[in-house]
Amino acid sequence: MVDKVLIANRGEIALRIHRACREMGIHTVAVHSTADADAMHVRLADESVCIGPPSSSLSYLNIPAIISAAEITNTDAIHPGYGFLSENANFAQIVEEHGMTFIGPRPDHIRMMGDKIVAKKTVKALGIPCVPGSDGAVTDDGVAAILADEIGYPVLIKAAAGGGGRGMKVAHSASDLSVALSTARSEAKAAFGDDAVYMEKYLGRPRHIEMQIIADSFGNVVHLGERDCSLQRRHQKVLEEAPSPALNADERVAIGKVVTDAIRKLGYLGVGTIEFLYENGQFYFIEMNTRLQVEHPITEAITGIDIVREQIRIASGAPLSFTQEDVTFSGHAIECRINAENPVTFAPCPGRINDYHPPGGPGVRVDSAVYAGYTIPPYYDSLIGKLIVHGKTRNECLMRLRRCLEEYVIAGIDTTIPLHLRLISENDFVNGAYHIHWLEEFIDANRE
Repeated sequence: MVDKVLIANRGEIALRIHRACREMGIHTVAVHSTADADAMHVRLADESVCIGPPSSSLSYLNIPAIISAAEITNTDAIHPGYGFLSENANFAQIVEEHGMTFIGPRPDHIRMMGDKIVAKKTVKALGIPCVPGSDGAVTDDGVAAILADEIGYPVLIKAAAGGGGRGMKVAHSASDLSVALSTARSEAKAAFGDDAVYMEKYLGRPRHIEMQIIADSFGNVVHLGERDCSLQRRHQKVLEEAPSPALNADERVAIGKVVTDAIRKLGYLGVGTIEFLYENGQFYFIEMNTRLQVEHPITEAITGIDIVREQIRIASGAPLSFTQEDVTFSGHAIECRINAENPVTFAPCPGRINDYHPPGGPGVRVDSAVYAGYTIPPYYDSLIGKLIVHGKTRNECLMRLRRCLEEYVIAGIDTTIPLHLRLISENDFVNGAYHIHWLEEFIDANRE
């Protein structure tokens, strides 16, 4: 087992990793920018190293600074969390070249799944169903027009080198295609330094379903069920639940087997998430995230499995501590992402938290690194906490979630807590009848 882990991240996920390490008897090193000197994980870690000024490019994305911090603290492993360098294959490779353990997949798999065209070809060959579309990058507008006619409008143009909605455009008809291609290429170039785009069939009202997998170095692969991440704004998840209200047990078993068989053939190592669009009983692969997900706690809630602990064990060379037969799903869990944003305009709201009171009680978990008196810096993502609620049934979970949101106090800044209270009161959500466009339609309707 590794003895000391450097946590190459910040905020709630850095604290989450620190807690897992401490429970395993592993020492931790926190790295931080000057803006995060008072962060909770910095206060609690065994050691801390300042790696640069507030700008992410000069601190949390500064590979030489992070490697130097690891070397001077005699760290033997680095956990990247999510975001920042977590899916940077070069970083993973550099960590290994410096004789340290990267707590994540192998660099070649990170690189493979980071290229959406290569990823799609790879999983298709492994038996995972994909959205109908181009076999590779679309470089010629004339060829693109022929392909779009074959696929059928509307079609979706997507950046090959990235995600998060950047470099993504919809062409509803042939007259829209040229502009959609040009705009998507420009956005992709600006965001990822690569203007390659590909084309897929645009699905009207699908759900976003993802399967959590874990694989060790002994060929053991298990899935921990699915998460429904369909409530999104600008392709960013807002609320997630597990299991999905849209799937039944037979569908879960079937897609779980497809995914685990494919991951086993791939020789993958560590945790990962296979993301699908799901419509009319069909699953369509969209991407694989080769890292820990923000929403991993709801899977932990319904399975009782500590995913971060397993990550660390697997990276240390240990086998999975359970088999697929050991995995059981109990009850229902929902996660609300609490952002420091205006709940109507979504404008970021950094600033000082004057008062802080998280909810508690049975089946309640709050993953957050904020505290009363903490000042949220304006330089990073606006996520400041995750409220995770578990119940025996979805209805019990919803009732508990309402109580927790009403109890949650974060004073001094705007947060998205009021938005979540509105969402969980809507009949469509209560009935589980929503899709990936539902939230934006709800927001637009309530602005009128």
